[in-house]
Amino acid sequence: MSSLLRAVCVYCGSSNDGPPSHREAAFKFGSQLASEGIDLVYGGGRVGLMGAVADGAISAGGRVVGIIPEHLMRAEVGHGQVSELHVVPSMHVRKEMMFARADGFAVLPGGPGTLDEMFEILTWRQLSLHDKPLVVCNLDNYWGKLLGAIDGIIESRYAKPSFREFYRVVDTIDALLPALRAAPSSRLEAQPAKF
Repeated sequence: MSSLLRAVCVYCGSSNDGPPSHREAAFKFGSQLASEGIDLVYGGGRVGLMGAVADGAISAGGRVVGIIPEHLMRAEVGHGQVSELHVVPSMHVRKEMMFARADGFAVLPGGPGTLDEMFEILTWRQLSLHDKPLVVCNLDNYWGKLLGAIDGIIESRYAKPSFREFYRVVDTIDALLPALRAAPSSRLEAQPAKF
């Protein structure tokens, strides 16, 4: 049974310095979400892949929810055209609100902030605080070394092999939404996550 996806949270980079193909892919994914009537939840910026995914959703008439901390409003330049822009007091509030507003998570290329968000969601999943799907889009093998590091952690027995069940990996943007939809339906939906 597939998951009901009303809103997808996208974790991705705010840098404009990555490959243009990554921004194009982010724009495409935003437009795909909008075309399917799925809300985009993201970090609220208008630069880098964050801006591209929002612009893609907006261009296709989608609903976009941006959540950005006060101290990043200047650095990430809050997006002025989203459906909702929430300016929150801290990163912790941002991440908790993004979690609460989403039914699943997509990880595109990004930097340390993207890693922080991804691993927090995976850790919460490992601790049975939720079972929302998370799919990593390994564009151009961008996350290959990271995925190898996770394999090393498992091989060294700091995580169980079952940790791999908490996420899926796809290589293309077109495979991302089907992978999110193919995840099992949430069994914990009625229980609020406690962080």
